[in-house]
Amino acid sequence: MNEERRLRVLVVDDHDVVHWGFRQLLGEQSWVERCLAARNAKEALELTSRYRPHVALVDLFLGSESGADLCETIRAQSPDTRVLLISGAGRISPQAAKATGASGFVSKDWGAHDVAMAVRMVGLGMTMFPPQSDQPTTLLSQREQEVLALIAGGSTNREIAAQLYLSPHTVKEHTSALYRKLKARNRAEAVQRAQRIGLLG
Repeated sequence: MNEERRLRVLVVDDHDVVHWGFRQLLGEQSWVERCLAARNAKEALELTSRYRPHVALVDLFLGSESGADLCETIRAQSPDTRVLLISGAGRISPQAAKATGASGFVSKDWGAHDVAMAVRMVGLGMTMFPPQSDQPTTLLSQREQEVLALIAGGSTNREIAAQLYLSPHTVKEHTSALYRKLKARNRAEAVQRAQRIGLLG
């Protein structure tokens, strides 16, 4: 392994401040040859095609797009590009991340230096999956998990209320909360995103 190897890094994030912050952070590292940045999947794939980055730091949720899906596409287009998934709100299990072809997952809760080191390690051929005990607590509350599982099973809000002995209004509140946390617009999208990050079997 060449410790002095300089890396081309691609940052894919749709939030302006985060986007700017990662470009600043990584652009200052002596081991970064070039820091590229994209705000969506289309830009990311164009830059991947042109520059063949060594490592791509990809947000798990890119607006309405999926970072996990983008990871698979990047890996298919440029097999030598290694992907490190990152998220502020969501979590993805190591198994689900590996299934997309990712070489690691980090949280935006991490310090800037730790994220930069994770990018470097992945670029040098290592993997970065925190042990289960080090991973932050799950994204959804226990009750939200129960509501989500019943939504995935096809239950209506009224049926969920009856099964969990809750009022329909309370079920609606839990549903709204899990939509917000998963950045989903409807039931199908919530289930799809939950499956993708390992919250549902």
